[in-house]
Amino acid sequence: MIDPVIRSVHVHPVKSLRALSLTEAEVQPWGLAHDRRWAVVDAKGTVMTQRRHPRMALVSAEPLPDGGLRLTAPGREPLTVPVPVPSATLTMDIFDQAVETVPAGAAAAAWFSAWLEDDARLVHLDAPEHRRPIDPAYALPGETVSLADGYPLLIAASASLDALNALIAEGDHAHEGPLPMSRFRPNLVVDGTAPWAEDGWTRLSVGEVTFRVAKPCGRCVVTTTDQATAERGKEPLRTLGRHRRLNGKLVFGQNLVPEHTGTVRVGDPVKVLD
Repeated sequence: MIDPVIRSVHVHPVKSLRALSLTEAEVQPWGLAHDRRWAVVDAKGTVMTQRRHPRMALVSAEPLPDGGLRLTAPGREPLTVPVPVPSATLTMDIFDQAVETVPAGAAAAAWFSAWLEDDARLVHLDAPEHRRPIDPAYALPGETVSLADGYPLLIAASASLDALNALIAEGDHAHEGPLPMSRFRPNLVVDGTAPWAEDGWTRLSVGEVTFRVAKPCGRCVVTTTDQATAERGKEPLRTLGRHRRLNGKLVFGQNLVPEHTGTVRVGDPVKVLD
């Protein structure tokens, strides 16, 4: 077996929109730079995700050098969104946590409202003091996350996806497989491990950065959404439910918390430290 290396690096500039593949990314205390610093909220300020709006998978957000975004979607005119001036904040509800964000303005709100056929606003997480605390059951004091579901980074192993796809092929929804890694929306994908080796990790290094492995990632309906078409099926949840159930959760991948900042790159060696 080859030594484990990073196969790909991904960020999601706007929560629940299409992933962006990079050759390298800066690791900040609360996640990769440009990863989930923006989100879409409804009229009540509650986060909107692919859980209820699978069409979000079809929208791309490209970070611009000035910190803004360029939004594109099939059949829609692209929209450039500047970083909003923090003159007023909007309290966003993300999984029952309140986070102060800055609204991006009327043009972005109209663009997303038309695409999602719902009252929607784009918001920006602008300041470190507005980061959310990680679940204290899995965090050290002071550790925070941006607008990801719960943890700064997610790592997944290509060998584990291959093993999962083999199990899907044996099931009653084999026609849905094989599934691509995009279904799981990881930040880091690692090659060269044994299937499910990540179950035993507690601490690892990726290139120059070390991470604590917080917990396995519980999976939701978003994984059943084809990220290229926004269509939904039964897999991988059907197969995860049969083979990868842990403490009542269907799990795939591991949540990471960085121990310090640095840069991760495609091709970086991955070393299990503990």
